[in-house]
Amino acid sequence: MKKITTLLLLFAISIKAYSQNTKQDDVGAWYMYFYSTKFKDSRFGIQGDVQYRNFNLGGDLEQLLLRSGITYNPKDTNVTLTLGIANITSGVLGENNDTSSETRIYQEALLPQKVGERFYFSHRFRYEQRFVENQDFRTRFRYNLFLNVPLNKKALMKDAVYIALYNELFINGEKNIGNNKTVGVFDRNRFYAGLGYGITDKVRVQVGFMNQSTENNGKDQLQLSLHHSF
Repeated sequence: MKKITTLLLLFAISIKAYSQNTKQDDVGAWYMYFYSTKFKDSRFGIQGDVQYRNFNLGGDLEQLLLRSGITYNPKDTNVTLTLGIANITSGVLGENNDTSSETRIYQEALLPQKVGERFYFSHRFRYEQRFVENQDFRTRFRYNLFLNVPLNKKALMKDAVYIALYNELFINGEKNIGNNKTVGVFDRNRFYAGLGYGITDKVRVQVGFMNQSTENNGKDQLQLSLHHSF
């Protein structure tokens, strides 16, 4: 109970810090749907997500991301391996309606880990091959540590209220991206704190704030997400 109380206090402090350090005009919003399923009597399945990202709370397109992949669970493990592809349409801040596109191939390993009765960790390792419009071929390495902590149940099930936390680090594989442009090895970091609710055993909803920091700036995002396994 002391650990849960500590996490609640950390969540409250994080939200307070966001509200104090961020102007309303600087807050963006991401609306997301995540899905996954396993084929019957098979180690294979599919998983993916649809994300509508805005520079503001709605209407000023930052990115539209469509992503899906084939999953595989090796025998006698709880590891999930994924091979997938994504299409990303990126907008421009403000009234400019110009967009650019990116096609992305990725390989991923997801390793769940339960600590104690209520601490559900997941380690996600992702390697991306990026084909960005008007740039040279690029790669990127990502590591995400997730933590979900149910408060009123011992599992992420129907009617469970839970704390959701994650931190993801992005590292660029190349510094030269074409047209005499370069990027740093460090690409960005994302930290998220939110609350979730189990609508059913297989459908959960989350709301929270994510802070994304790069070498040059940082930005806060409201995130509303639906997580669906079927």
